[in-house]
Formats: sequence, C-alpha cells, structure tokens
Amino acid sequence: MIDFLKEARKIEPEIIETRRQIHRRPELAYKEKATSKLVAEKLRSFGLEVRTGIGGTGVLGILRGLRKGGVVGLRADMDALPIEEMADVEFRSKEKGVMHACGHDTHVAMLLGTAKLLADHREDLAGIVKFFFQPAEEHGGRGGAKPMIQEGVMENPKVDFVFGLHIVGDVESGVIAFRGGPTMAAPDSFEIRITGRGGHGAYPQHTIDPIYVAAQLIIALIRTLDEFTRKRAKAKVSEVAKGVCRAFGAKAEIEFEKDAYPVMVNDEKVTERAKNIVRKLPGTRVKLMALQLGGEDFSRFLHEAPGTFYFLGTKNPAKGCIYNNHSPRFKVDEDVLKFGTASLAQLATEFTNLKS
Repeated sequence: MIDFLKEARKIEPEIIETRRQIHRRPELAYKEKATSKLVAEKLRSFGLEVRTGIGGTGVLGILRGLRKGGVVGLRADMDALPIEEMADVEFRSKEKGVMHACGHDTHVAMLLGTAKLLADHREDLAGIVKFFFQPAEEHGGRGGAKPMIQEGVMENPKVDFVFGLHIVGDVESGVIAFRGGPTMAAPDSFEIRITGRGGHGAYPQHTIDPIYVAAQLIIALIRTLDEFTRKRAKAKVSEVAKGVCRAFGAKAEIEFEKDAYPVMVNDEKVTERAKNIVRKLPGTRVKLMALQLGGEDFSRFLHEAPGTFYFLGTKNPAKGCIYNNHSPRFKVDEDVLKFGTASLAQLATEFTNLKS
C-alpha cells in the first residue's frame, strides 16, 4: 500500500507554489489560457498524454498504468470570479477585479499534485486515470463540464468512476466531508419581463406600474434538490407570475435558462466506499456534509458515471481563514492541500483496482 499522504508531504511546497502562481493570475470563465498552459506543461513533464483546447480552454491528462484495471476520472475547475481581492496574503491577485475567491486555484494545484504522485507510481497503477481540468464552472449556465463531456472526455476509454473535490471555508481545516445522494442544488435562473402601461404621475390610477407589480411578485432565485421538485417549481413560478400580473392588468413573459446545472446526486455506494478509504488518511477527520444550496456543474459528470463530489475544510481562525467561499477576504489554510492531493490519489488507485 502506497502512503500517498507521506508522498504528498514531500511535494507540498510545489503544490503550494503552484497554487500561489495561479492565485496571482486569476482568469475568468473561458479565459483560462495561462492556467491551461501551466496545467498542460506540468502534465507533460509528469509523462502524461495531454489534450488541450477541450470545451474551450479545458485540458485532459491521461495516465495509463502498467497493469490492467478500470478507468477513473478526476476533475478540477480552473476559473476565478469577478471579485476584487481584499485578503491579506502576499500573493494577492494582480488582476484588477478578478480573484480566486472560491478555491479553484487550490483544486488545480491539488489535482496536479495527484497527477505527479500517480505518475511516480505508474508501475503500481491498475488501469487508467483521466484528469479533467475544466473551465467555466462559475459561468452559472452552460459551464465547462458539458462541452468537455460533449468532446468525449468520459469516453474512449469509458470512465467507470468519477470524483471531484471542493475546498470550503465553513468546515474546519483537515475535515473531509461526504454526502451520498442529492448534495447540491439545481441553481435555476430565470427572467420575468413585466409589461404595464405608462401615464402621468398625478393619475396613478390610470397606469399599470410594472415596478409595483414586480414588488408583489418577487419570489427569489429557485434552488431545488431533486428534479421532480425542480420541474414543479418552474411551473409554479410561471403560474404565479402570470396570475399576479393578470390581477393588476399587466402581462408577464417568463424565460428560464434553458440548460442550467442539474441537481448534483452523489452515488450512495461509491460515496460510502470513498468515505471509508479517505478515513484512513492520518491527520484528517471525516464527517457528513450538510445539504448545499450552491450549484455545481460537476453534476453533469455524475450523469455519465457513478462517483462522488466531496469537500475539504479550510476554516482556521488562527490563520485568519474565517471567510466563506466567494468572499473578497476568502483565505485558504494551505496546510490542508496535501490532504486533498493524497485523498484523490488514494481514490484513483482504489477504484481503478475494482476493475482489475
């Protein structure tokens, strides 16, 4: 049995430096050119097969073990957010108004670390590991997972199991959290256009003020945790919007985003097995993750193969790591990155062996 945590500790400075390099030069959705170039160069230096320009700026790395086995996909997202950084770190963003406020820089660094560990132990690897470096997770609509899937990253050879890891600021450092079944919501967005009738301010009774009508209508963004409820909620929003507007003599047109991210449903059996594997890593604790109303297009990979999306805590008040993801003051406890790298390597090794 390879001690991947011991191996990850040896390359920890490299993982952290890679993370900081990406953090200094964040790139928004579908603009991750420098990040993609860095990823491709590192993967090639590890001896992996590399394809670039997938789904825009996506990168696929393929590592073939020396023994027969299954195929595991591991995914990291690469894009940053349009947020001005306010975190007190020496490697602050040099791009005005752009920041890695969700930890995608750490995801890339950890997965590159995993690629290096597994490449160094290619002779012990059964099967194939595919590394997906995905653009545009923060896009919120089409996202980068779908075009990568459409360009065949889950096929030839077909992926048997797929895993993703996300760092989170409201879970204690070193805690790795799992949840089987529905885990993250479908972040449906929609636009409602209300048409009223203009008039003189002195005679409001003769007008149909769309602002007043909209005030009666505000329902907030829908986030649902199963597809049945999602369909019902969409129908209900349209029904209520048209009904309220009709009561005031106005008209409503409702348009939902055609292909928003689906509900993320982790495979129960894979999640339980993954949890038991990761629990063996010294220095970590495993816990149950609460249901999340955030959305994630990793859900699309889970429509193609069983797998799980899990979480790595980075909350550490002693280091000022107290702000949640998407905060301009979001900071990461970099001591946890080795745990993410080791856990991904361990999962890849164990799950490729299932098919050996």
